[in-house]
Amino acid sequence: MGVIKVENIRVFAYHGCLREETAIGSDYRVDLEVKADLKPSSKSDKLSDTVDYVFLNKVVRDEMAKPSKLLETVAQRIIDKIFSEDKLVTKIKVAVSKINPPIGGDVEMVTIKLSEKRKK
Repeated sequence: MGVIKVENIRVFAYHGCLREETAIGSDYRVDLEVKADLKPSSKSDKLSDTVDYVFLNKVVRDEMAKPSKLLETVAQRIIDKIFSEDKLVTKIKVAVSKINPPIGGDVEMVTIKLSEKRKK
């Protein structure tokens, strides 16, 4: 088993429950970790035998581009899309952070984290 991380993916998006959030947008950070059997690719040196981190980054960017009220919804979409398109992935951890959230205080970011194992 092995781990691939794509960390600190920076995205500008339009998520939130407040009308202002979906109108003006915000900066976000996404951290992604997937588990997969990396032994075959470590021997073959073939991209087709591993999880392509370019693909992972694209999924994050595509799902972040779809406005949602809750970060939880976005994170679950990321998980679902990766599981549906890459059969090598056995477990996913995703953290979605809103930078400078409009919550009436000096807060650097709020973060939600979801993790899920592939259903057998």
